[in-house]
Amino acid sequence: MKKARSKKTIIDVRRPDEFAKGHAEGSINIPLQEMPERLDEIKKFKSAIVVVCGGGTRHIKAFELLKENGIESEKGGGWKDVNER
Repeated sequence: MKKARSKKTIIDVRRPDEFAKGHAEGSINIPLQEMPERLDEIKKFKSAIVVVCGGGTRHIKAFELLKENGIESEKGGGWKDVNER
């Protein structure tokens, strides 16, 4: 059984210019198009991963990419919603 992780790593998959205009506190910007080449970096995160975007579908694509590569994550929806959890 896996140990529950309390802190979450929020990965915002929007473009850097979108991230600069606003993002969830403490989130990390890894644009969707960079995710395939940054999988090794992502695998090293110790806390649970939540992927967010602007509220569209990029977080779903990121979730699927991580899943295909054996990385557990959860879909967080829009970045504004993640702070409400």
